[in-house]
Amino acid sequence: MEPNFQTSFIPKKPMVEERVSTSRPIGLLMTAALFLLFAVLIGSGGLYFYKGTLEKTIEQNKKDLSLAQNRFEPAKIAQMQLVDKRLQAASEVLSKHIAISPIFQALEEITLKTVRYTKFSYNLNNTGSPKVKVRMNGVAVGYRSVALQSDLFPKNRNIIDPVFSNLVLDERGNVTFDLDFSVDPTFVDYKEMLKRASSTTP
Repeated sequence: MEPNFQTSFIPKKPMVEERVSTSRPIGLLMTAALFLLFAVLIGSGGLYFYKGTLEKTIEQNKKDLSLAQNRFEPAKIAQMQLVDKRLQAASEVLSKHIAISPIFQALEEITLKTVRYTKFSYNLNNTGSPKVKVRMNGVAVGYRSVALQSDLFPKNRNIIDPVFSNLVLDERGNVTFDLDFSVDPTFVDYKEMLKRASSTTP
C-alpha cells in the first residue's frame, strides 16, 4: 500500500511582503526653513530681553532725573533764570544809555567866567550821523568874550566843530548867541564813562 502524501498549495500562514525601509535625505528647503525658524525664535527672545532691559534703563534714568531736579531745587533754578534775564535787560539798557555829564564837565573846564549858558539840548543819530549833536544858547559880556570863548572850544578834543551863531547885542552890552557842536558817541557812552572813572580812581 502506497503511502498517501497530502499536498496542499495553500500556505498555512499568510504571506507578508517584506518592505525594505530606506531613509530619505532631508531636502535643502527643509533645512533652510528650520534654520530660519530657529533664527526667528532666537531673535524674538533677544528683542524681548533687550526691550525689558531698555525699559528698566529708561525708568532708572527718570528716577535719576527726578532726584537731580529735587537736589537742585527747581524753584531756585527758576529764580536764577529770572535774575539772569533781568541782568541781561539791564546790560542792554546800559549799552544804550547816554551820559550827558561828560559834556557838562568839558564845558565847565573851558567856559570863561564872562560867559553863561541859558539852554541846552542834544540829539542822537541826527540825520544818520553817528555823532551826538548838541545845541546851546548863551550870554557873554561883549563880543570879546564870545571871541575868546570860541578860541577855547577847539582845544577840547571831545568837542567837534563848534560854531557860534546868531550873535545879538542887547541894551546892556551883553551878547546872546547860539552854539552848535558835536561829540563822539563814545564820549557820552555810559559804560565808557565808568571805565574812564575807574581808570582815574587811585
